Amino acid sequence: MAEAEGRGGRHVVVAGAGIAALGLALALKRANGPALAVSVFDPGLPEGASRHRGRAYAVAAGGRRMLERIGIWDRIGPATQAITDMAISDSRLRDPVRPVFLTFEREGEAEPFAHMVEAGPLVAALLAACAEAGVALDASGIASVRTEAGAARVALSDGRSLRAELVVAADGARSRLREAAGIGFVTRAYDQQGIVATIGHARSHEGRAFEHFLPSGPFAILPLADGGALGHRSSIVWTERADEAGALLAGDPEEVLAEIERRFTPALGRLSLEDGPSAHPLHLGLARRYRAGRLALLSDAAHVIHPLAGQGLNLGLAAAACLAEGITDALRLGLDPGGEDVLAAYERSRRFDALAMAAATDGLNRLFSNDLTPLRLVRDFGLGLVDRMPGLKRALIAEAAAARGPQPRLMRGEPL
Repeated sequence: MAEAEGRGGRHVVVAGAGIAALGLALALKRANGPALAVSVFDPGLPEGASRHRGRAYAVAAGGRRMLERIGIWDRIGPATQAITDMAISDSRLRDPVRPVFLTFEREGEAEPFAHMVEAGPLVAALLAACAEAGVALDASGIASVRTEAGAARVALSDGRSLRAELVVAADGARSRLREAAGIGFVTRAYDQQGIVATIGHARSHEGRAFEHFLPSGPFAILPLADGGALGHRSSIVWTERADEAGALLAGDPEEVLAEIERRFTPALGRLSLEDGPSAHPLHLGLARRYRAGRLALLSDAAHVIHPLAGQGLNLGLAAAACLAEGITDALRLGLDPGGEDVLAAYERSRRFDALAMAAATDGLNRLFSNDLTPLRLVRDFGLGLVDRMPGLKRALIAEAAAARGPQPRLMRGEPL
């Protein structure tokens, strides 16, 4: 690939082809057209959407509005399922009854709390839309980035070199670009693994999500669009102690399904294992800064949180929307899209939200992933108290849906 330049030499390079990274690239290209060259580099690009098979995400209302605005939502309609209500329970695995302490229900014509979106179709739609819009998709890796007068010099793994005003490091929790820039990353491993799988079931979920807190960690059942051998499907996100996860998944599919059935709600009838399971070590990670010279961190390169609230992707999409807005506004004013003021504003806007969500999910995991009787009594009393306070429940729903406080334009459904 020759050096890619937009009119006036403006160029943004994105390292990594995850969902938030592709959303950023597409938003920038749609908003700025030929005035800005946008390139995405990821050695995993030849695998396309296949490397995301079996995964699904809860996309909050703000993220849905962003995907609508950049022209993706209509493309993935059949792969989405609205979450219209949620039930939260807390018990031991051996308990015969799982009391529901807290429910969230959609009121009237209010929008759904979130939509479950299958990752494969979402990534496929993003890749196709990026190609159509003129985003350069390249399977090379980025070997190094160094700053020079007014730009960054990007060296690719195949020996090529290009110039860009800004490099976005979206290359994961073990980001090489973050490390090379000298940005510290505070990390702490949870003694847990996250297990994901797609489960078929005989009865309809009717858009209801379940979050069942067990001493080893939460077990979430999240509704997917209908399909599969039994007609209905859900995604599970199962948190298990690290020393037990391997043994639980080591059996044949029937034994694994039996373990899932022990934790699954009986309300959905007969079960089948449609996809997975796969296990992933869980950890908390926070970058000390979100920027360096001509470099911005995005998504897991900036923050990794516990999956119990399903907010990791939503944080990434919000950051992508914020960064796209700052870059686009700078370009329209004739300013440097990779300048210190643009990157400082981006960091100020996103760092607090990420810290707050990391603290909240870490605290909830500590509170619920144990079997201490005093804590069980306190947390179950607290859940029941919240259930009797409709105003507080509405505020929590609005917070989870990214409907409170100032939001980037794309998250409000407005154009850049």
